[in-house]
Amino acid sequence: MSATGGVSQLPAEFVDVLTALRAAVRRSALRLEEIPAPSRLAPFAVALGADVMDHPSTGPISPQRLFTPAPEPEELATGRFILLYDPQGSSVWNGRFRIVTYIRAQLESSMGEDALLGSVAWTWLCEALENHGARHHSTAGTATRIHSESFGTLADRPDTVDVELRASWTPEVAGIRRHLEAWSDLVRVFAGLPPLPEGVAHLPHRRS
Repeated sequence: MSATGGVSQLPAEFVDVLTALRAAVRRSALRLEEIPAPSRLAPFAVALGADVMDHPSTGPISPQRLFTPAPEPEELATGRFILLYDPQGSSVWNGRFRIVTYIRAQLESSMGEDALLGSVAWTWLCEALENHGARHHSTAGTATRIHSESFGTLADRPDTVDVELRASWTPEVAGIRRHLEAWSDLVRVFAGLPPLPEGVAHLPHRRS
């Protein structure tokens, strides 16, 4: 795991945090990989991308299936986890570290009518952090619904609704790996995958 700023120039405190993130438990069905980190938000940063894919079951192999293309996997949820570090600290963050996240998932169109969808998505974030004991403060964020309609040659496609959660918070550095684990579970929740933390409901995702 690398970071902006150059490996040889990384402060010891940031290196310790990167080491802790490497030790985070990986979640099944969640593909997590390092992606380019933003260079303008903080002197040092590391970014991870995640997605959850639904791989359709193709059943037993038959002679007919030898000539049939395998179904394309469907993306259930995707997200980014960015850890920012400013050795001088930030009055906006109230600390030297800041976590910035983004999660997006496509839902059943009927979910777009739920006026509480945004607040539910925000509650899932708060509960994920609490369930993992990921202590934090100065939390902020937005939840957005995107209703897409298709026209013309795409008119036969059903309407879709995407939910996006953008959030940031200042973590307690001593338990930084818990924040990545909580976020990883949150991406799975958005994808509608069990097991879920106690008291958290499934988020129905679109099925073609």
